[in-house]
Order: sequence, then structure tokens, then C-alpha cells
Amino acid sequence: MIKQTVAIFWYRRDLRLDDNAGLYYALKGGTPVLPIFIFDTNILDELNDKTDKRVLFIHDQLSELNEKLKEKGSSILIKVGNPIDIWKELLHEFNVRSVYTNHDFEPYARKRDESVKAILANNQIAFNTYKDHVIFEKDEITKDDGLTYTVFTPFSKRWRAALTPFHYKPYPVAKYISNLFKTQPFTFPTLDSIGFKESKFTFPEKKIKAGIIKSYTDNRDFPAIDGTSKLGIHLRFGTLSIRQLLAYALERNHTYVNELIWRDFYQIILWHFPKVATQAFRAEYDLIEWENNEAYFAAWCEGKTGYPLVDAGMRELNETGYMHNRVRMVVASFLTKHLLIDWRWGEAYFAEKLLDFDLAANNGGWQWASGSGTDSAPYFRVFNPTLQAERFDKNQEYIKKWVPEFGTTEYPAPIVDHNQARIKVLEVYKKALKP
Repeated sequence: MIKQTVAIFWYRRDLRLDDNAGLYYALKGGTPVLPIFIFDTNILDELNDKTDKRVLFIHDQLSELNEKLKEKGSSILIKVGNPIDIWKELLHEFNVRSVYTNHDFEPYARKRDESVKAILANNQIAFNTYKDHVIFEKDEITKDDGLTYTVFTPFSKRWRAALTPFHYKPYPVAKYISNLFKTQPFTFPTLDSIGFKESKFTFPEKKIKAGIIKSYTDNRDFPAIDGTSKLGIHLRFGTLSIRQLLAYALERNHTYVNELIWRDFYQIILWHFPKVATQAFRAEYDLIEWENNEAYFAAWCEGKTGYPLVDAGMRELNETGYMHNRVRMVVASFLTKHLLIDWRWGEAYFAEKLLDFDLAANNGGWQWASGSGTDSAPYFRVFNPTLQAERFDKNQEYIKKWVPEFGTTEYPAPIVDHNQARIKVLEVYKKALKP
């Protein structure tokens, strides 16, 4: 049987047809482009919850994408397994001329891509990768001496100074869409065949809301207000183009643009300092003697600490896969500085629960809260969760929504005293960080 000649576009965190850098360059190359997606069992096997909503989301988005491809006479080929094995299979099934994909900066992804690149190179096949899920990456924003920024404010100033309309110009995929590989629809796998279960869940819609972006500066810190875009999951899996969102936000809200700059900042930190995935960015913070009290950790996870803003945030996370940004800071500070539990425990819990989990941002946020990261809150800054609640949820609307028993005898007493916890954490941190 004669193998069909194709270029392959490998979908990963870019699940869309429009404004997709790698797909654009694949189609422009002229060889019929076969889109593929691999359900990576190295990742899936680590997920204990077989109703994980993120897998459901990916499956749903791939189904939508496949319908659009079928309208063009094409289809997406979906495989399940170890990517190394899958690529060997693909080379047997097709005459592969070249492979295109978009960058992924996470340590596992970099190692995986190097292995795939080597397999392809052994077969004289080019592995082409492109910037797609950030505006600036790697060494595109550096200090005058070429070193990497590790403090956000000067980075953000340089980022804004370097930005031109070119950086958020959409890729005109439609211009070359006819170069898709024409085929009868491939078999589309069920969730069950991947090892996961269907569940009913409503995901945040992929819609840029003008009112929310415009009033973001005023509303973003108040969890009872619907004041954030909730587009994190769409940015994480690339169902929405970062360039499209930036172009929209630039005309409407400086503060919201700053949030997008933070995304780039943490991706660049992860690229240059991959050790942060498992170690403190500031090495001396790995000397802290965490207490890691498992009963305290369980109370934190379940939203039963006796601090209503912390508990509301954790319950929101457990039920919806989302937590308000202000509250994320409060619960992270509480875990590390009130309970003296290693930030990695909290980071791992968020990684398990957050719909918009992204290693770079999640790691950056947790290390910021614990004081161990780049441009972190100083170690002696300890959020007072009671004062935070009074300031940002003064009418207790958010708290009462998620902690309905607050104010009754059913609500637990605080598991630690704020003032005593603050004194203790300062002593523990000082001991580890002494010159």
C-alpha cells in the first residue's frame, strides 16, 4: 500500500484553527497538512480523578475542532499513548515530509520534544516549532546586558516598550486552509476509550466581555463581583489566541494587559530556570523547616480552617475548578505562612484542581506567596485573612455563598491564631534565611 505524503501539524496547547502560528506555517508549506492530537498517557496516568474536567474540556474542544475540519474535507487524527511510540507509528503510516507544532516550555514537554525531534531527525524529517501561546518568550525581553529579568516591574516596562502591532497581528490561517489533508473522517475516540468518564459540567465561555475588561481595574479584587474574564482555561489550552485577547485589551484596560505580561514573565522564568518546577527560585528558601502538619493540610484542602475567606476560596476551587485571583493569594499565604506547610503541597493541590492550571503561572504564584520566588512578597509580609475579608468582601457575599454555615455553631474555630502564627513563621523563616 502506498503511504500518503503529508506534513503533520501536532496540536498541543493550541486547540483552534484561527490565528495559530504553527498551523499557519504548516499550511503555507504546501504539502497537505494532517492535524493530529496525542492524548499523552505519561500525563493522563498521573491524573487520579478519572472525571478530570480538563480532559473533558480537551475532548470537547477536539470534537468541535474536528467538526470544523470536516467542513473543510479534512479531519484530526487522534492517538492515545506514549508520544515516542505514537510518532514511530505515524512514520510507518504516512510518508511524513515535515512536522510543525508550537512551543511548550514545561520541563516534561521540552524533554518529550527533544526525543521526538531526534526520531524525526533520524528519518531526515524537519521538526519546526513556533511561538504561539505568549507574546514574548525566551530571550526576546532581556536587560541591557542580555540577562534575564527576574523582577516584574522593569520586565513589564521593557515588554511594553518592545511591543509593536506586529506582535499581536493574527496569523491568516484561512488564506492557506485549502492545503489541509483531504480525508474521510478519522474515528473519534470516546472519553471512555481514553480511560476517563463523561460528566456534566459547564465551562467558562470563550467570550471576551467588553464590560469586564473595561472595569477590570476597579473590580478585579472583589470576589463577590463577576469582575474577572475567566478566560484562563481558554488561554491554557489555546482555544483563544493570546494575540486576539491582547489586541482587545490594549484598547481598553492597562491593568488587564499587565496580567497578560505576568503570563509571559512566568513562562520566561520557567524557560530559563526550569529548576523552579521542583525547587525554590531562591535556593535559601529550601532550607525552611516546614512543619507539614497533615491535619492542617486536610482542613485547608476541605475549606475548614476557621478563616472564612480561606475556606470560601478552597470550596470554590473544589466545586468549580476556579478560584478568584485575590483569594488565591490569600489561601497560598495562609498555607505557607500560617500553617508552615511547604508551598509545593499547595502548588500540587492547585495543579490537581484548577481548570486553568498552567505550570509556569501556578508555580510563579505559589513561590511569590511563600517568598521563595522571583520578585516575591518579602517573607515578613503575612496576609491577615480576616482583614483581607473585611477589605475585599466586607458584606460577606462571597463568604456566605461558599461557607453558608459561617456565623453558626457549625462553623469551626480557627485552627491557628493569626498573631501567634505570624510570630512563629517569622522565627522559622529568619532561622533558615540568616546570613
